[in-house]
Formats: sequence, structure tokens, C-alpha cells
Amino acid sequence: MTDIVLLKGDGIGPEIVSATKKILDAAGADLYYHEFDVGQTSYEKTGELIPQATLDAIKKYKVALKGPVTTPVGKGFRSVNVSLRLAFDLYVNLRPAHSVENISKFGNVDIITVRENTEDLYIGEERKTDGGWEAVKRITEKATDRIIEYAFSYAAAHGRKRVTCVHKANILKNTDGLFLTRFREIAAKYPRILADDKIVDNMCMQLVTCPEKYDVLVAPNLYGDIISDLIAGLVGGLGLVAGANLGKDAAVFEAVHGSAPDIAGKGIANPAALIEAAVMMLDYLGKKEISEKIKSALLKTLENGVCLTPDLGGAATTEEFTEEVIRNIYTFVETRP
Repeated sequence: MTDIVLLKGDGIGPEIVSATKKILDAAGADLYYHEFDVGQTSYEKTGELIPQATLDAIKKYKVALKGPVTTPVGKGFRSVNVSLRLAFDLYVNLRPAHSVENISKFGNVDIITVRENTEDLYIGEERKTDGGWEAVKRITEKATDRIIEYAFSYAAAHGRKRVTCVHKANILKNTDGLFLTRFREIAAKYPRILADDKIVDNMCMQLVTCPEKYDVLVAPNLYGDIISDLIAGLVGGLGLVAGANLGKDAAVFEAVHGSAPDIAGKGIANPAALIEAAVMMLDYLGKKEISEKIKSALLKTLENGVCLTPDLGGAATTEEFTEEVIRNIYTFVETRP
């Protein structure tokens, strides 16, 4: 049995976490869950967005599955997601997105976004100036090298043919210029992979006109955040897309959408993104056979279109969607040669 940390989150978080647990157990994932609160729920109970006990558990067990969280509105609160990434140096944000028949706006999207996760404007350093404020954009060679190396090694390991660097080096000649220069130097070590680059505004246009041309994208933090959400829109929205935050000593897998407090408790939340996150987690843990069961069952549920939650155009409850995925897991097991 494998120990993982389960972060229930806020809003619809506990509902989709519960649904995902049922699916993991039905598939035989053999996991032991250490459950903790983070975000608004935790703050109301303890006065802390991320209690020390939660951080200690992630440090001990190395792997966490996280529901969506709410950061309380007000000065002095850093995003829970950013805090976790910095606490464990989770320098890779990995966001796969692929088309789903009958749901996606495009039928030919299969893109992996590799986003640097620890620096850029997300360091949150802002300074008062005469008449306004300025923000610090930090790009270092160390962080740049390791994210670009990850993108190329991921592409090589997964049979990907192309890695595209997203930047604004035409304007930000030192920061983005460093990122682009290091990309070109590291790309030379991978002659079998096509390497090119796109200015971020052009990249956005390319993604909404010919997404099928792109494979793996690597970008600094801000651009990676923006384009990964854009790509999610091409395949059906954030409710279908998961993310992995990876570092040397820990990994946090998450649904990347918000906590949707307006529908919390109504039983209509879509758990698909967190299920996708669980699939990524199982792959990370070496449980490939189990992840394939769940991935196949989820895709079948989505493509059949007979049991979809309201955000996907259906009328199913969270429980009905979950049970349909579980039925398709059992079908997968029974029909597999």
C-alpha cells in the first residue's frame, strides 16, 4: 500500500476528492490516504492557510493529491498553490491537454505545457515607485536550465517530436532573452527533437488557429500559466485538465480549476480534472496498469456523453458521473485481453 497526502481543498474540493477516492479504490490503486485541509477551510479552523502538519505530511510521504482551494481575499495572503510550489521547490508544472470527442472545440489537440514554476513575476516582489508600483520579473540560469532540460527529456522519453519555447525576448531582452538563449543551447543536445520558438502573442494566435502543429511547449511561469489555460479552452475547459507540480523530493497533483463555491454542496461538480490528476499521480508512482484503467474509463464516460455533469452540457450529478466511470473501469477489466 502506498501512502499519499490528500488535500481536500475548499468549495467543491471535498466533493470531487471523495469522488476521486471512490474511483481510485474501485480500480485497485492500493493507496492509504492521509487527509488534511488547506486554503480557506483550513484558515477558518486554524488561522493558517497551510498548517505545518500538512507541510510535514507532504515532506514525509512525498506525494499529494490536491483539490481546488480558495485563498482568502485580503492583504498578506500568498496563493496556496504558489506557497506549496515554493515550499517544496516544485519547479515543474506539467499540464497535458488532449481533445475529447464530442466535447472539445478542436479534435486534434495533444499538447504538453511545461511551465517553470518557481520564479518570474510569481515571486511576488513589488516595489512602490513615484506614482505607482513595479513588479520584479526574475529569470535565473539555474531555474531556466532545469525546466528546459525537463521539457526535452520528457519529450524524448514520451516519443514527442517537437519542443517550442514561448517567450517575449523581442522586448524583454535580458530576462526572456536568457530563457531563449538557454533553450537554443540545450536544444542542441537533442538533435532528434525539432526545437523552435514563438513570441507569446503569436503563440496564442497559433494555438487557436492550428493547435495540431504543436507538441511540447516550454515557458517561463507567467506565459505558461496563460497559454495552458488557453489550451484548456480548446479541449473543453479547465474541468477536463489536470496539472502536476514536480520537484526533486515531492510532487503535488491537482485539478487546476477553481473551488466554485457557487455550486458547492449541490452535488453537480465535475470531478474529471481531479481524476485526470490522479491518473498522472499513479503514473508517477509506477502504477501504470491502474492509471490506464482509470484513464480509459474516464475517456469512455466523457466520449459517450450520456452521463455528463452540467458544466459539460449534461444533467448528471457528481455521484452519477462517478458511478459511470466505475462501471467503465469494470468493463475495461472484463474486456481486456
